[in-house]
Amino acid sequence: MAEYQPGAFYLRELPCLLGVLARGPRADVVVIDGYVWLRDGAVGLGARLHSAIGGIVVGVAKTQFFGATDSIAICRGTSRSPLFVSSVGMPTDEAGAKVAGMHGAYRVPTLLKAVDALARSATTQA
Repeated sequence: MAEYQPGAFYLRELPCLLGVLARGPRADVVVIDGYVWLRDGAVGLGARLHSAIGGIVVGVAKTQFFGATDSIAICRGTSRSPLFVSSVGMPTDEAGAKVAGMHGAYRVPTLLKAVDALARSATTQA
């Protein structure tokens, strides 16, 4: 796995995503922890994933990337802290509504919490 480089998050994460996606059936929608678009339309991890596989990619970020003008803030459950949603292949407002409706009563949807926990446990075992 490549070292983290500011502005080049995709170098570390994209190969992992492509490897996981290659192991299963084609997904209609892929939801990632991160942004699709960065500031001024610059491509983020989600846009690079979309270029590689096509389809719909929805990015869900827990922190605001200042200057990311193609994302919307949504709040889930009773949380006052928003998630930042961006997308390609689906209008961003529709993607935000889908993320708001994902399973889980808390800020972060259950599925994203589970994937994050799985990824963290895999990196500590490596």
